Amino acid sequence: MTLPPHAPDAPVQPIFELIEVEQVFEVPKPGRPLFSRETVGLRALDGVRLSIRKGTSLAIVGESGSGKSTLLRVLLGLDKPSGGRALYRGKPIGEARARGTGFARDVAMVYQDARGSLDPRMTIGAIIAEPLRHFNIVPREGEAARIAQLLDRVGLPADAAERFPSGLSGGQVRRVAIARALASEPSVLVADEAVSGLDVSTQAQLLTLLQSLQRDMGLTLAFITHDLGVASYLCEEIAIMYLGRIVETGPTDAVLKAPVHPYSAALRAAAPQFFEPLSEPLPGEIPSPLDLPKGCRFSTRCPVAQSDCQSKDPQLGKLGSGRAVACIHPITQA
Repeated sequence: MTLPPHAPDAPVQPIFELIEVEQVFEVPKPGRPLFSRETVGLRALDGVRLSIRKGTSLAIVGESGSGKSTLLRVLLGLDKPSGGRALYRGKPIGEARARGTGFARDVAMVYQDARGSLDPRMTIGAIIAEPLRHFNIVPREGEAARIAQLLDRVGLPADAAERFPSGLSGGQVRRVAIARALASEPSVLVADEAVSGLDVSTQAQLLTLLQSLQRDMGLTLAFITHDLGVASYLCEEIAIMYLGRIVETGPTDAVLKAPVHPYSAALRAAAPQFFEPLSEPLPGEIPSPLDLPKGCRFSTRCPVAQSDCQSKDPQLGKLGSGRAVACIHPITQA
């Protein structure tokens, strides 16, 4: 008997996929009277390409104003993009979110303002019980045991269930926010600056917790941050944003060790190092998203810009070894 030829394995469908995603906001035209109705389009996202594979951990890094928060809202289905396609498991995110509770249960969020996201009038136990009841995770008689299990999983004692958010430290509040996110038994965890504003030791504890949760539960993790050290410790892959675009992606260690986009290199050089003097900040000011430079949007600040950088707008393209860059003259070719 002749066996049929072996068919090649089908490519694994990503959890999230953004294809030329744009997000344009109409804002009052600068310099016009307050009562004027003239508006201009502000491109918060401009042709974003991004793929997040199942089980991976991705850091989305960039300065303030780079578009990280807008990208986050698109990923969560809170905002519909102005252009392009935003997909969750191959379907438009808006449709996935509207189908019922599947998306809401599968994709959990840890907010930057963890304390502000918790109802101060509710006990910690009641806060964690909300998703348990909403998604019918356990019967009522099993709630207390499940809440205690979740608190233990994030390093809090069982009696924390009887306390209120006002009685917890900043680090403890972040742990509660993580426990609430895990209550729905998600497969995707999205965290927005989840360790910012905490002391170094508390940051390290929470990063270790997130790392162990991602590994032990097989979570897909998307972590928004401006801290390269946090990205390096926590995430396998990194996407660096500048003025509404992703300019470089790849394995975190490879990108931070040998960045190929001049902006990535500038961010890496600006990160403080122990026993080293602080480097000079990147020259020039970030252009206004209302008046982007012609050609490459980083050309006005780039230390290695050439004449064609002022006329050609580079797109994100593959560079080999799982890396991609949006640059006409990557550092590897300099």
